[in-house]
Amino acid sequence: MAKLKSTFKNMFLSLFIISLVVAVLLAQVNKMTAKPIAAAKALKLENAIKEVVPEFDNNPVEEAYKMPTANGDSLLVYPAKKGDEVVGFAVNTNSNNGFSGNIQIMVGFDMEDKVVNYSVLSHAETPGLGSKMNDWFRDTTKPNQVVIGRNLSEGNLSVSKDGGQIDAITASTITSRAFLEAINKAYAVYKASDADSSATKQNNTDEKQEEEGGENNE
Repeated sequence: MAKLKSTFKNMFLSLFIISLVVAVLLAQVNKMTAKPIAAAKALKLENAIKEVVPEFDNNPVEEAYKMPTANGDSLLVYPAKKGDEVVGFAVNTNSNNGFSGNIQIMVGFDMEDKVVNYSVLSHAETPGLGSKMNDWFRDTTKPNQVVIGRNLSEGNLSVSKDGGQIDAITASTITSRAFLEAINKAYAVYKASDADSSATKQNNTDEKQEEEGGENNE
């Protein structure tokens, strides 16, 4: 068999075949790993919700819905229920004003306007500085920096440097401001969700009373 001449055409053909094989292999790898990755993300989400709201027996992920924010975007809300009663809301909130950009947090509220807990889902803040938000704001031994148990009906949270109630992470005021911004944004959505939930409950009660009244009149 005659040896192929080393021409540009042959080189291009060889590179094309190699690229095609690599692309097919990568597609297969992505296909094989897509389900495990999706399952891992779903588990992380479920664990975050469990961590931030009172005990529940429904499936908040299946009942999740979006609520608009004041700046035009929307946040995902996960209602936590015990039987037919709503016991809290988990809100997937965020801020784009972190020192290194976006911060994403799951924060939970009970039905008394109080922060139950939070879970940092993702961030790119500086290790050893801004990254301390994972624990800084839940350290109950330091009441001036903790957000757990705070009643936001008394006002939005802000860092003490800005005249607020919360001590910022040492050398990470920007991160702290962004974190609290995300919490405040979540609270506004929580209040809207709570109002909708109360209105729905009242409507259901009124409808039930009307039905019972109608039956008695018959």
